[in-house]
Amino acid sequence: MGPVNWLAVLAATLAAMAVSALWYGPLFGRAKLAEVGPGGLGARTSPARTWALTGVLLLVTATMMGHMFARVGPATLAVKPWLYFMMAGGLAGAFVIPALWISYTHQRISTRLALIDAGFWMVAYLAMGLVFKILG
Repeated sequence: MGPVNWLAVLAATLAAMAVSALWYGPLFGRAKLAEVGPGGLGARTSPARTWALTGVLLLVTATMMGHMFARVGPATLAVKPWLYFMMAGGLAGAFVIPALWISYTHQRISTRLALIDAGFWMVAYLAMGLVFKILG
């Protein structure tokens, strides 16, 4: 196992936060607001608290991803660079998105909102994988 690339962990966190800003801002912000309504989910917390919590939780995710890539090792990743995307996208597609959909099903949240959020997690995780590949 190689060492965790802490610079990549921090950069991956920032990359996922940038995806979040775009995804829930100009790309799908209006569609999400239409689903939850003006008094819905977005009105429950302040934007500063939302960004702080998002940053902390994405840092946890990026740290685990950094550990995962360190465990695979730089030698393996050098000869199999697609593993960055396969592993990052695999985490999103096999764990995060199914857990999200199970939760949304029990809460009776719309399919449209579930697709918006699932898309975010896939793109965010792939962006983190790209950062680890670039800085690996």
